[in-house]
Amino acid sequence: MERLETTADVRRRMSRQKSRDTGVEVALRKLLHAAGLRYRVHRRPVKGVRREADIVFGPARVAVFVDGCFWHGCPEHATWPRNNADFWRAKIEGNRSRDADTDARLAAAGWLAVRIWEHEDPVAAADRVKATVAARRVVRGTPENCLPGGD
Repeated sequence: MERLETTADVRRRMSRQKSRDTGVEVALRKLLHAAGLRYRVHRRPVKGVRREADIVFGPARVAVFVDGCFWHGCPEHATWPRNNADFWRAKIEGNRSRDADTDARLAAAGWLAVRIWEHEDPVAAADRVKATVAARRVVRGTPENCLPGGD
């Protein structure tokens, strides 16, 4: 596979892309916090697994990932660049593969990965996360884990 050089403009634009604390991620966190949920931010849920979740609910064992449409190959909004196409396809497909591997590793350790696309409505995404955390708290079991702010 021949790799073409990227232009200085493309390199500069891509290097400015935020990988954490994006607008969507911050909006989601604010909604979850306002709902009484407490969480950790940008943590590795499982020791020994070098994958960092955007939002982590420890006792419920829920790890939330806010995925960018371009970088993670959103089925609705993904675009495939024409310049350096082979490089970008491999990069995005590699991200998809790593996401699937992350989900499997977390599941093997008793965690549930929740994937939120950047284009999703933050209110709907927060509702989905709240329902997931509540269900996991009930399943995992103690009454104090069922209260808001128990994480």
